[in-house]
Amino acid sequence: MNDTTADSLIPYDEIVQDALRSVVRRVLDRIDAEGGLPGSHHFYIAFRTRYPGVEMPKHLLERYPEEMTIVIQHRYWDLFIDDRHFQIGLSFNQVPAKLHIPFDAITGFVDPAVNFSLQFQPKEGEAAAAVPEPAPPLPPIEDGSNVVTLDRFRKK
Repeated sequence: MNDTTADSLIPYDEIVQDALRSVVRRVLDRIDAEGGLPGSHHFYIAFRTRYPGVEMPKHLLERYPEEMTIVIQHRYWDLFIDDRHFQIGLSFNQVPAKLHIPFDAITGFVDPAVNFSLQFQPKEGEAAAAVPEPAPPLPPIEDGSNVVTLDRFRKK
């Protein structure tokens, strides 16, 4: 027996990442079906802004050219979820915006009310080639927007 492990021909890491991303989809499906977030639950969802399929206003893309974190809490509208993406309306500095976010673009999900978090690896293959390297951590935003940094929730 040797000390090296053979490379798997089964992409276990990718399968696990896809399964964890489905947790985000199921949670969004649930809050949509129930008409909102229960109790003190709220979500921080980080995503790659230039991932294929992400649609967002130009001014937000210019401000967050690589990664952005949104907060889903009290004020959101037009939530739509399917197997590949979700759409949501949010307000940024009192300006409404609609976002279209593929689940594969998500890099983090946090529900701080219950100390639950998921971190995702970038997808490999053709779509991932178009995704830039992760952005440096964003400083917290104090202007009332729905963007926050997830650094305090990341495990060191």
